Amino acid sequence: MKRIGVLLLIVAMLCGCSGGTEQMDRAMALRGKVQQTEVSFDAVVTADYGDKIHTFSMECQADTLGNLRFKVTEPENIAGISGTISKGSGKLTFDDQVLAFDILADELISPVSGPWVLMETLRSGYLTSCSTDGDFLRVAIDDSYEENALHLEVWLDSNDIPKQCEIYWQGRRLLSMDVKNFAFL
Repeated sequence: MKRIGVLLLIVAMLCGCSGGTEQMDRAMALRGKVQQTEVSFDAVVTADYGDKIHTFSMECQADTLGNLRFKVTEPENIAGISGTISKGSGKLTFDDQVLAFDILADELISPVSGPWVLMETLRSGYLTSCSTDGDFLRVAIDDSYEENALHLEVWLDSNDIPKQCEIYWQGRRLLSMDVKNFAFL
């Protein structure tokens, strides 16, 4: 009996997700699916610099290796800019012009990399809590175990599809994203 209790404690610690078993199971099922299946989605990203706010829209496609291709769709003056963000190097490349957004959180994240951070954190981040929020499941995930980790709040609909994400650093919201047309390919 003692071994079963220890095993359950280890499983709970590895998952890192407090909340009901059903909520945790839903979050872990999404993690498994994004680890094994390519996805596409549209993101409306809002970057909050404190004194200014930038909003833009992107089409995104993420593979199972941690790579994300994107194309900016709005506003019109930057529409068509595309690029890739790769897991191994964290390299951000642009096929055309370069977006000139300031880097946030002591150079941990750029606004254009928000969708990549969402996908990478869903795949491998530390689940800190799960709870219901109206009709949504709210999943809290840290991108690492480091002291300066980015903290994500992700809202999933009843089909466990991401609909909204907010990225925080040291308690301050840096980015928010409305996620649309999320599809497993």
